[in-house]
Amino acid sequence: MPRRSELSVLDTHRAAVRAAPAGSVAVVDETALLASSAVAAHAGEALRSGRTAWGALPGDVALLAGAGDDEAAVRRLVAGWAGEDATTLARRARTVLRDDLGAALRPEMWSLVMEHRRAGHHVVLTGHAPRPVLAPVAEDLGADELVATEVAATGEELTGEVAGPVLLDGRGERKAAALGERAVAFAYAGPGAAALLDRAEHPLVVAVAESGTPVGGPWPVLPTEPRGGALATPGDVLRTAGFYGALLGAAGTAAAVGLARRSRRQMVDLTCSVTGDVGLALAGIDVEVTGAEHLWSSRPCVFVFNHQSKIDVALLMKLLRGGFTGVAKAEAASIPLWGAMFRLAGVAFVDRGNTRQAKEALEPAVRKLRDEGWSLAIAPEGTRSPTPRLGRFKKGAFHIALQAGVPMVPIVIHDAGEVMWRGHQTLRGGTVHVDVLPPVDTSSWSVDTLAEHVEDVRDRFVAVLEGAR
Repeated sequence: MPRRSELSVLDTHRAAVRAAPAGSVAVVDETALLASSAVAAHAGEALRSGRTAWGALPGDVALLAGAGDDEAAVRRLVAGWAGEDATTLARRARTVLRDDLGAALRPEMWSLVMEHRRAGHHVVLTGHAPRPVLAPVAEDLGADELVATEVAATGEELTGEVAGPVLLDGRGERKAAALGERAVAFAYAGPGAAALLDRAEHPLVVAVAESGTPVGGPWPVLPTEPRGGALATPGDVLRTAGFYGALLGAAGTAAAVGLARRSRRQMVDLTCSVTGDVGLALAGIDVEVTGAEHLWSSRPCVFVFNHQSKIDVALLMKLLRGGFTGVAKAEAASIPLWGAMFRLAGVAFVDRGNTRQAKEALEPAVRKLRDEGWSLAIAPEGTRSPTPRLGRFKKGAFHIALQAGVPMVPIVIHDAGEVMWRGHQTLRGGTVHVDVLPPVDTSSWSVDTLAEHVEDVRDRFVAVLEGAR
């Protein structure tokens, strides 16, 4: 949970953002937005994939060991792209954001950027990392402009050279110069980017010193919690062990009850209830729910939820208790332990690359809703999103609700990515907030108007996710 001082700084700064006129320029530096190096994330991906040149190996290993991100690291990264086409690199950058860099996004900064967007401000993301590295970050952030180190290309083919200066120096002067002469109302950066901070009417340092005490120099400071690293802490391991211990214990007890009563449904429902309550409690994860009455008022129904973390499954267990099943991508069937649980619960596995197979897999789900009174839980994004930004909704859940003639209930999950980051296997303590929205009546839906209903429901999610909390 945010500290009292952090809440005070955020509240004060949000008030200043709301008071600033539309069109005001807000500069967000990567040192404020990201708790770890974007250059290091890409260097690590290249090392794991075997693309790192022998000559770059010592420097990149030192970078990953914490030696520091510098101009030489940027140039090494860009040199490794020689001969690649820009489209391939863009896809890889999106994958690195999804699997690695997304966990480094500071939620405090994300919420402030959303405040700027609501106020109609011009958001500029700055960084010394190359443009292809920061482009997917800027896209998910909704930034209006990206100022980054440029790379040279001949047509679509990258040359492996930097075009112009690397935007990295001791005071952030190169980034400040790249902004031109425009007036800057707000600037967010680490304490080393003095030139950027000095440009702004409202500067804010976003940093945590090694001692845990924020360091800001002459500027106001937003204290942020450390994001941690790739390695789990002993506490994280214990939380995770407690969670999975509860899951296995619940499954064992439920199996005995189910066998005694010859009811697979009771076995699954008991597992859901115990895992959701005891497992999350042992993991140190609290769940605060607004609109809980909507979880029960319109069953059977199709529950749709935004998907950021593997812990979302356990959250649904706690929220829905029982009487539901789900739809998952085909790969989920092979996840250790969870795959077996999904199969036991009657989850429909869908091959997203095979439209005909997907439709056939969804038919049993429609029958369970229409004929057996089960509810269905589906993530309409189809996969976990790397950032708090909501992905595009697929139509599968909406076709099911239409065919079964049941309501749709949106479940908006906040902060799940903070208790289990994407790509991580361990849990962190914290609080997850959930807004359950009123049921959406589907009785007037038709195939011809389905696209409109998809956008309407997605807009409801966006309004809650991007609203001030």
